[in-house]
Amino acid sequence: MNTSRSLEIPARLAALYESYDRTFGAALPELVSHHLDRWGLVRDGPADAGEASLVLPVRRADGTRAVLKLQPPRQETTAAIIGLRTWNGAGAVRLLDHDPESSTMLLERLDGARTLTALEDDDEATAILADLLARLVSVPAPEGLRALGDIATDMLTQTPEAAASLTDPSERRLLRGWASAVAELADEPGDRLLHWDLHYDNVLAADREPWLAIDPEPLAGDPGFDLWPALDSRWDDVVAKGDTRRILLRRFDILTEALTLDRPRSTIWTLARLLQNELWNIEDGSTTLAPSSVAMAEALGGRARFVRS
Repeated sequence: MNTSRSLEIPARLAALYESYDRTFGAALPELVSHHLDRWGLVRDGPADAGEASLVLPVRRADGTRAVLKLQPPRQETTAAIIGLRTWNGAGAVRLLDHDPESSTMLLERLDGARTLTALEDDDEATAILADLLARLVSVPAPEGLRALGDIATDMLTQTPEAAASLTDPSERRLLRGWASAVAELADEPGDRLLHWDLHYDNVLAADREPWLAIDPEPLAGDPGFDLWPALDSRWDDVVAKGDTRRILLRRFDILTEALTLDRPRSTIWTLARLLQNELWNIEDGSTTLAPSSVAMAEALGGRARFVRS
C-alpha cells in the first residue's frame, strides 16, 4: 500500500467530517492509499480542502500532474461525475478516472491559486465565466440527473409554510411573489446540462485553456437557473462599490447575451434560485430574507412580469 507520507487532513475538513460523517473521515487515509495504488499515483504536495472534499496533488506513472478528490458519496458527487464525464474537458476540468462506488475522482490539475476572483475588471471576469457557461449549457443533460421541474415543484409546495415563518409581512409577500413567478415556468423547466454553482471561485486558470470550470453539481434544466452564482460572486465588493443595481444588471446582461437567453425568462429562473436559497435558510431557522436576495430581486424586478403578492 502507498504510505510514502502520512496523510494530514486539513483541520477545517477534519472538523467537518467529525460533525457529520465520522465514518468517512476515519476511512479517508485508507481510501487515499487504495486509490494511490489502484491508479498508480504518487503524492505531489500537501492535501488541501474543498467545500467538503479532500484534494490531494498527485502524479501519474507517466508524470502527468493530477489531483485526487475524495468526498462522501452523495447525490451531488454522483451528478458531478456524470457531468464531468459528459463535458469531457470542454470548458470544465477533465475527469481522468473515477470510482463510482466511493465517488473518488482523479482530475486534471489546474492552478488552484488563480481564480476569476483575482481579476479586478468585473466585466472581464463575468465575460470569461459567461463564455464558459455558454459552452457547458450547450450540452443536453444526460440521464441520471435531478430535473429542474421536480425541484421547482418541490419549492412551490414548500413556499406557503416557509413564508409564514418570516417575521416581516413585506418579505412574506416577496417570497410568495417569487413563487408565483416560478409557477409560470414550472412546466417548462428545460433540458440543458447545468453546472449549478459556477461562481468566480469555481473558475480556475489552466494550461490547456486560459480558464476552466470546476466543482459542478449538475442537474437538467433551463440555463437561466444557472446565472445566480455569477450574479452573487464577490458580493461584498459589489455592495462596497455602492452601485449594486448597475453591477447586477451589467452582469445579467453579459451573461444572458453570451448564452443568448430570453431576459424575462432568465429573470424568473434567477428568482427561482433566490427562492431556493431562502427556503434553505428558513429551514435552517432564519426568519428574515438575506439582504443580497432582496437586493437582487429588486435589481432584476423590471426584467420579468411578476407581481409581489
